[in-house]
This record gives sequence, C-alpha cells and structure tokens, in this order.
Amino acid sequence: MSDTILIIEDNPQNMYMMRFLLEKNGFIVIGAENGRQGIDVALQYRPHAILLDIQLPEMDGHAVAAALKAHAELDAPIIAVTSYAMVGDRERILAAGATGYIEKPIDPETFVAEIVQYMSMARGAQEKQK
Repeated sequence: MSDTILIIEDNPQNMYMMRFLLEKNGFIVIGAENGRQGIDVALQYRPHAILLDIQLPEMDGHAVAAALKAHAELDAPIIAVTSYAMVGDRERILAAGATGYIEKPIDPETFVAEIVQYMSMARGAQEKQK
C-alpha cells in the first residue's frame, strides 16, 4: 500500500509540481488550499506526511503546524515547504511543530528523496518510542 501525503498549498502551480513529482513516485496525494481545510483533511485521512506552505490565507503555516501538533493522533511528519528563507525562518517553523524544512523553489531532482528522508526519520523516532 502506498503512503499518503497531504499537501497544504494555496499556489496551484506549486501544488501541481509537488503532486506530479510525488504521484510519479508512487505516493497517493491529497491536497488542501488553506490551513483550516488542511487540518480537517489531516484529521479525516491521517496522511503519512504533511507538506505545509507557510504563507497561507486565513491561517499561516506556523498556526497550522501548531494546531496539527495539538492532535496527538496525528503522528505524520510536518514538512514546511516554503519560500521563507531568511535567518530564523527555519527555526520558527520547527519551533511551531514542523519536522522538516524545504526551501522553494523545490529542486525536482531531490524533492522526493528529501520527503522520503523526513518520513524515514519520523518512523525511526516513532519506533524508538515503542
């Protein structure tokens, strides 16, 4: 069975590119266009990983990451995929609850491998807790 990845992204071009790359590599992809919808979709489908844009309408990625982390039943890694690349941006999103951080524009050659690496790290950490 393939892993399911939720992409929370409001930019259709970014959503298309990430979906294309992930589906080409065998992942099942579900999407949400804003943070509130993303939280609802995450709770409904319990994906294996969540890719999260930071600059979202209504509710930014920091608030979404914190809200997702408040649900203990969601154990998927949250990977920020963002153009926020100033000093301190990475630390702020990790402090909000993200597991990983990938800068936009994404590199199509390495993107899927980076996602797989974050998912493996999260699964390894979960195994140690058992």
